[in-house]
Amino acid sequence: MSVQHHHEHHHHAAAEHAEHGHAEHGTHSATWGSAASATLHCLTGCAIGEVLGMVIGTWLGLHPVATIALAVGLAFIFGYALSMRGVLRAGVGFKQALKVALAADTISITVMEIVDNGVMVVVPGAMSAGLASVLFWAALAFAFLVAFIVTVPVNKWLIGRGRGHAIAHAYHH
Repeated sequence: MSVQHHHEHHHHAAAEHAEHGHAEHGTHSATWGSAASATLHCLTGCAIGEVLGMVIGTWLGLHPVATIALAVGLAFIFGYALSMRGVLRAGVGFKQALKVALAADTISITVMEIVDNGVMVVVPGAMSAGLASVLFWAALAFAFLVAFIVTVPVNKWLIGRGRGHAIAHAYHH
């Protein structure tokens, strides 16, 4: 068996175990640090999409609901793209990388988006503040912070069960 073939087999086997929930619980380091790292990774992709969506929606003068929809859609796209990047670098095909990203990030992104957009909606005037407004950017930064704090325990729980970022992590060794 060649080194490359062994490497591909290892990634496929690890991913298959993780996807089907058969990974040994002892192999998943569900520390607060690993959960925070996974959440920060997720937040990075979400923030890129979220900020882009908020900026485009606000700049175009879209209704707050349309702006949130655009921001959420872009947050998922950028969040998945960021996860796929690492999996694709491991030599996995696009279709499988997309499956891994969906399995690894959907719950985390969903929680993050519900929380950060909820915060933006409840901060008085944040959604109608212009892009030049300190209120808009302060509220958005605060929303990301709250989303991070709420999502870390979710990711810790997922990683401890071989789900979430534990699935993608199987491809990073």
